[in-house]
Amino acid sequence: MAVKELSFENDARKALLAGVEKLAAAVKSTLGPRGRNAVLDKSWGGPTVTKDGVSVAEEIELRNKVENLGARLVREAASKTSDDSGDGTTTATVLAEAIFKAGLRQVAAGADPNALVRGLRKGVESVVEEIQKLSCPVSDVSGGIAAVASISANNDREIGKIMAEAFNKVGKDGVITVEEGKSLETDIDVVEGMQFDRGYL
Repeated sequence: MAVKELSFENDARKALLAGVEKLAAAVKSTLGPRGRNAVLDKSWGGPTVTKDGVSVAEEIELRNKVENLGARLVREAASKTSDDSGDGTTTATVLAEAIFKAGLRQVAAGADPNALVRGLRKGVESVVEEIQKLSCPVSDVSGGIAAVASISANNDREIGKIMAEAFNKVGKDGVITVEEGKSLETDIDVVEGMQFDRGYL
């Protein structure tokens, strides 16, 4: 039978916070267009250089089990953000750390954790409402998408132009897949209908 480690009250909170802070410190350095690269030591193959927050988060495993739980909580927030939007994982990590720290301070001062959760949910609703007011649809497909894609590609305008061209070709409901090529040129290949790379068809 596996041995379970039990932690309660302040000991548990401190260890969870330590795990959250360790993971966030590693991921925070990749934030924004001026963020730094991280070198990941993979268990197989050579090291990987990346600026992707969720990739950094997924590689972090801490020795202390309770600290590792804290790191896993933040990793889940980053992964969920990546699944939902494909970007913003580092920002989600920074926000998760800030919310966790502020929440622990409030709980240590005697606040009701359930009331904190209700307050957070109300705050999220207000923020989402405000973001929707400030947002504007991308009507200029080539210019707007090129600008957004350039930012996501660490301000690489060439990639932004290529992505805008791809969106122009497939339309707003099309699917874009990026694959590594075998030549020095970047090209766009439009496939009409469905494509099966394997199988009996």
